[in-house]
Amino acid sequence: MSLTLTQVYLTAWLVGLLGGVHCLTMCGGLVGSLTVGLAPDIRCDPWRMLPYQFTANLARVIGYGLAGALFGGLGALLLQVDSLQIAQRALYAFAGIMMILLGLYLGGWWRLLAATERLGLILWRRLQPLTRRLLPIHSLGQAAAIGFIWAWIPCGLVYSVLITAIATGSPLDGAGVMLAFGLGTLPNLLGIGLLAGAAARIAERDWVRRIAGLLIIGFGLHALWRLTG
Repeated sequence: MSLTLTQVYLTAWLVGLLGGVHCLTMCGGLVGSLTVGLAPDIRCDPWRMLPYQFTANLARVIGYGLAGALFGGLGALLLQVDSLQIAQRALYAFAGIMMILLGLYLGGWWRLLAATERLGLILWRRLQPLTRRLLPIHSLGQAAAIGFIWAWIPCGLVYSVLITAIATGSPLDGAGVMLAFGLGTLPNLLGIGLLAGAAARIAERDWVRRIAGLLIIGFGLHALWRLTG
């Protein structure tokens, strides 16, 4: 794994972890509907509820991985249809620019990437009714199906990291980038235990988000600087 790919993975994980406030805003309703949608005998027992929440979130992360593989495959196709050296440099520059934009978004300096949420509204309008058909939830299979559909919710952070996955030029690496992002979102969206509480408190601190934003911007600038060498 190259240093640059390591930086992309770390960027995806940090955006997932410290973008928790945004994730709770976008996905909080779905988390709530998952809880309310559980059969009453399950919903009344936190310990019985936990496997359903975990299963739904695991399926969501798997959905991210599948989407990342598809977009990484798109990047691989780009490497095939153009001059390899030119395509590699273009994808490299694209990754650097996306990391800079993600850093600006995470640090709260520029919310341009929020506009990407409009891209998924058409798809989400078709998928959202499927979740209603799966309620009430009586089985882990139903929870997994809802979680997988949840992966396609129109979210600026999800779509921005997904677009970055194109720059890996590999289905495997594209999946890895999205899995790293998904794992970063787990503490906030599972909402359980001390880890979740600590992650939420960290994500709410502006200075933490700004330091992470500057780090990611640095990754992007480093990628672009290497192109000049």
